[in-house]
Amino acid sequence: MSAFTALVLHEDADRKLEPRIESLPETALPQGDVTVAVEYSTLNYKDGMILQGLGRLVRTYPHIPGIDFAGTVERSDSPRFKPGDKVILTGWRVGELHWGGYAQKARVKADWLVPLPATLTTRQAMAIGTAGFTAMLSVIALQRHGLRPGDGEVLVTGAAGGVGSVAIAILHRLGCHVAASTGRPSEHDYLKDLGASTIIDRTALAAGPGKPLDRERWAGAIDAVGGSTLATLLTQVRNRGSVAAVGNAGGIELNTTVLPFLLRGVNLLGIDSVMAPAPDREEAWRRLAQDLPLDKLDAMTTQARLADLPALAKQILQGGSRGRIVIDVNA
Repeated sequence: MSAFTALVLHEDADRKLEPRIESLPETALPQGDVTVAVEYSTLNYKDGMILQGLGRLVRTYPHIPGIDFAGTVERSDSPRFKPGDKVILTGWRVGELHWGGYAQKARVKADWLVPLPATLTTRQAMAIGTAGFTAMLSVIALQRHGLRPGDGEVLVTGAAGGVGSVAIAILHRLGCHVAASTGRPSEHDYLKDLGASTIIDRTALAAGPGKPLDRERWAGAIDAVGGSTLATLLTQVRNRGSVAAVGNAGGIELNTTVLPFLLRGVNLLGIDSVMAPAPDREEAWRRLAQDLPLDKLDAMTTQARLADLPALAKQILQGGSRGRIVIDVNA
C-alpha cells in the first residue's frame, strides 16, 4: 500500500490549528468500503470555516479536511463500484466528522458516492462541488414549487460566491430573468457575463425590512446570505413565490413576520445538501450536466494547490473569493 500526500490539521493545547502538508501511509485512512484516488477537491465556505477552526465542526484531530472530492476508484468492497470508476463525493459530513478530500487518497462508504456523469470531467465536477450542487438543488426546489421562465425576476444573493455564480448561470440557461445581489462593484461585469440582467447592491437588502410587506418584485430567490437580507427579500416576494435558503453568511437569525406566508403564500425552502438522499443527488448531477453551461463554469473557475488552502480559507470567509476554486491535490 502506497503513501499519499494530504493537508492535515493539527490542534495544539491552546486549540490553535496548524495545517501541514504530510505524507501518510494508506493504512491511516479511516474505515470504508471504497478507496478513491482523489484527483481534485474544491474550496467551499464550510471548508474555510473548518480550516480556520470556526464553529467547531471538527471534533477530533489530526484531521484531513475537504468536504468534496472527485477521482477514480482504486479498490471497492461494494458491488456498486469497481476499480476504474469515476466518482464524486459531496456532503455526508465528510471533511468534518470523516477524513475528506484534501488528500491524494480517500476511503468512504459506497453509499456516499455518486457516479461521475459521462459528460463531465473530475475537474469540472469539483468546479461545481458542493456550492454548485447546492445551487442545482435550489433551482430544482424552486421549479417544483412552480417557478417557470417568464414568471418575473429571480433574485440571487451572495451572487459572486460559488452558489450564486452557478445559480445565475443555470437560471439564465433556463430562460429566467436573473437579478444578482452583491456588495462588490468590481464583480458587476463578471455577474453579467454569467447571465445576470440586473445588479442589486447588497445594502438595499441588508438593512432589513422596512415594513412587514413591501412591493412585490421577486418571482423567486436563492439566498446565500440569511439574516436581515433574507428577512428583507421575503417581504418582496410575489404571490406564491418561493425562496430557497442555502446559507448564512450574513447571520443565522431571521427577524420576520408571518405575513408573507399568510397573505402572499410565500414558500421558504430550506436546502440541505449535506444529507440529501441518493435520488436527489443523482437528479441534481444529471441536471448539472444538462443545464449548466460548461463555458460559464470554466469562466468562474480558478485552480490552486493544497499548500494554497490556508490563505484561500481566509479569503473566502472575508467574502473576497469569486466563483469556484478547484484544488489539484496532486500539484
